[in-house]
Amino acid sequence: MTGIEKIEEILAALSGVATEKFVELLLNAMKNGFDRSSSYHRNIENFNGSYVFRTADDRVCLAAIFDQDGMEVRESAPDEWDARVTFLNVPAFQRFLFSRDQDILNSLLANEVQVDGNLNYIYKLGYMARELQQRPWDILVEGR
Repeated sequence: MTGIEKIEEILAALSGVATEKFVELLLNAMKNGFDRSSSYHRNIENFNGSYVFRTADDRVCLAAIFDQDGMEVRESAPDEWDARVTFLNVPAFQRFLFSRDQDILNSLLANEVQVDGNLNYIYKLGYMARELQQRPWDILVEGR
């Protein structure tokens, strides 16, 4: 392996770590919203579900586990999940995260993502993420 190849490998690994930490930050913001806001918490009343977000090479892998009490963020995938989103690679994951509308359909059409499991769970998560984006201050200060 040449020096340039080693540098590229290190940069790719760092990019994966940075992406994973960013996704973890976003999921934890959602978790804090559920913990702090009763109106936002209503989104998960009587809801149990688990999501896995990963890259095909597993450089990035995070899980969000929901139950009626709240949400847990894990750095590994559970054995059983309801919805799994697998991005082709770290750059594909980053393009989705930093896209203007974060529409999973665009990523599907570009063949950069594969979704397994119940698609309704993906739509529910998207709704909850949009609600958090639309009124972050209300939710984090105390749930209106």
